[in-house]
Amino acid sequence: MNAAKSSGLIELHIAVLMFGGTALFSKLIPLSALDITLLRCCVASVVLGLLVKFRRQHLTLASKQDYLVAIGLGVIVSLHWVTYFAAMQLSSVAIGMIAFFTYPVMTVIAEPLLTGHKIKSQDIASGVLVLIGVILLIPEANLGNDTTLGIAIGILSAMLFTARNLLQKRYFTQYSGPHAMFYQTLVAVVFLLPWHEAELNSIPLDVWGLIILLGVVFTAAPHALFTSALRHLSAKTVGLVSCLQPFYGAMLALVILGEELSLTTLIGGTIIVATAIFETHQSHQSQR
Repeated sequence: MNAAKSSGLIELHIAVLMFGGTALFSKLIPLSALDITLLRCCVASVVLGLLVKFRRQHLTLASKQDYLVAIGLGVIVSLHWVTYFAAMQLSSVAIGMIAFFTYPVMTVIAEPLLTGHKIKSQDIASGVLVLIGVILLIPEANLGNDTTLGIAIGILSAMLFTARNLLQKRYFTQYSGPHAMFYQTLVAVVFLLPWHEAELNSIPLDVWGLIILLGVVFTAAPHALFTSALRHLSAKTVGLVSCLQPFYGAMLALVILGEELSLTTLIGGTIIVATAIFETHQSHQSQR
């Protein structure tokens, strides 16, 4: 392995570890999922904007249509992040992340519908496996149960993330990761601002520290590292390493928050993540 690929792989693992670490803030920051998302996006949009200018890129977009796309993507990503944090606040970091990580299978099922291609039988089988994995996570079939509701919201978050990715791939790939995320976080701030609940002057300094840490180190930084890694690694490698995100998140929650995994959660999570890895591998094999 040459130095560039080795460096890219290190950057990718750090980025995925940081993405996994974002889940911890759903428990560490004593605010609603909406307020966490709003304040995270405030910090991240400033840092990402500065990063784009530091790279001597223009902050403006190429056309009016691109601004409309950016607004749509920003609304979707804001709803995705709110539901992402809410899922973990209701259940646990591990369960919320595993429920969210149904999105790779959603992607391989939804993408053919958009492109007009036939859905493969192996993709349907993967969907059934993921459904089995999700069923193993559910303690009882009752949305009055917080864990079950958290799983449902985590799956909704996965659907929103899938929609954002497919739309961005189709209409917004001409912009770098930090540039695209600058607009999406900025739109998220404007979109969520009317519904925020927390009084800014009542938030303690230590909580502000966590918000800044989330916005800078766990949002802006991993997107920059992820973009850098893409220059040196294949899409297949990036996709497979990204599947480690639930594992990293669960291990960080175990070490930092003391959250333990039940046997059924471990089995259900293994089925879901293994299926995500398989589908990621197969999708890149078919693109050769």
